[in-house]
Amino acid sequence: MDFRIELIPLAVRDVDRSVAFYGEGLGWSVDHDQVVSPELRFVQVTPPGSACSICFGVGLDMMPSGSAQFIQVVVEDADAALAYLRDRGVECQGVDDQPWGRFVRFDDPDGNRWALQQLVRRR
Repeated sequence: MDFRIELIPLAVRDVDRSVAFYGEGLGWSVDHDQVVSPELRFVQVTPPGSACSICFGVGLDMMPSGSAQFIQVVVEDADAALAYLRDRGVECQGVDDQPWGRFVRFDDPDGNRWALQQLVRRR
């Protein structure tokens, strides 16, 4: 039996700001942005090459208000990921080299934290 993670919710305070950050800032695909009513809006965003999306909006009740996520994503090259983020104006740390991987970290405007990990071969 396969278990595929397909959707991770994020708590955000300003949906339009988050759409701009993930869509325009990071360059990720905004797959859905549906306003059903003033009380219900659903946004789904997918990173390039990912089978898993993130979602946020209004009235979804998936995450407690004020909460934050930590999400780790695997990338092929941490240096290229760092350059990509900096080219897009995303504030991020440099590459953090650890024995278990090379990491680039950034936060979204609502404090959701992201780590981009390049896997390293153990010697």
